[in-house]
Amino acid sequence: MTNALALYNVPVPSAAGSLESYIQTANRVPLLTEQEELDLARRLRDQGDIDAARKLVLSHLRLVIAIARGYLGYGLPHADLIQEGNIGLMKAVKRFDPERGVRLVSFAIHWIKAEIHEYILRNWRLVKIATTKAQRKLFFNLRSMKQGSHSLSTEEASAIARQLAVKPEEVVEMETRLGGGDLALEGTPDEDEQFAPIAYLADPHAEPSEVLEREQTRQMRDEGLHAALAGLDERSRRIIERRWLTEGEAATLHELAAEYGVSAERIRQIEARAMQKIRGQLQALH
Repeated sequence: MTNALALYNVPVPSAAGSLESYIQTANRVPLLTEQEELDLARRLRDQGDIDAARKLVLSHLRLVIAIARGYLGYGLPHADLIQEGNIGLMKAVKRFDPERGVRLVSFAIHWIKAEIHEYILRNWRLVKIATTKAQRKLFFNLRSMKQGSHSLSTEEASAIARQLAVKPEEVVEMETRLGGGDLALEGTPDEDEQFAPIAYLADPHAEPSEVLEREQTRQMRDEGLHAALAGLDERSRRIIERRWLTEGEAATLHELAAEYGVSAERIRQIEARAMQKIRGQLQALH
């Protein structure tokens, strides 16, 4: 789906400051009737009509925004979550069969969530938050299954473990990794920063995922991170530094896309390849 957003002439959420404008624009796109949806889907299937695909995507952008909003608690930029969800929406439009008797909105939800899930896991991977099937299951279900904000008791952890078919100790481990909070530590660009946890936590450095991330970052630096970075081309190295190694606020995919004059998806691909190369070089040191 490289450059798919540009191909379909679909607007993308931009850097902080214009996200609200994007949301307002998306919400003004008229919803399609069932017959209009069927006609467009058939035109896409039978004729490969890109304009029909564009109309199907545009009419469902508000769905992506609503779904992406539910994942703000993972501390990633809302604009990036929407961008990934839009890619999932376009994959759904491409695969949608109008003869199955199901509306596109129902079919697209799975694809949108799947793309957002993959994006979240890619961006939490430096602290190895969910690398097994059981951990992935817990990562996306534990928050909603907990009753209240208290730490799980032994009985509660065992009950959740039975429901998800995992080990009780895996439940406890994931609860520790997630830190027990439903909000991003530092908030997101479209939220009021004074309500983010970092504004009122007595000791923000005690948050488990932050401790693990600092330790992982320190380990990577000690074991040859600079040498690994030196092996990258200039653009890849700058993207990694701006996304992961900056002392200030990390750059979003869209900020870097604007800087290099390419799509956010292209920046994501460069970042993924660079991270894979860095990990390979670091593993070779052991």
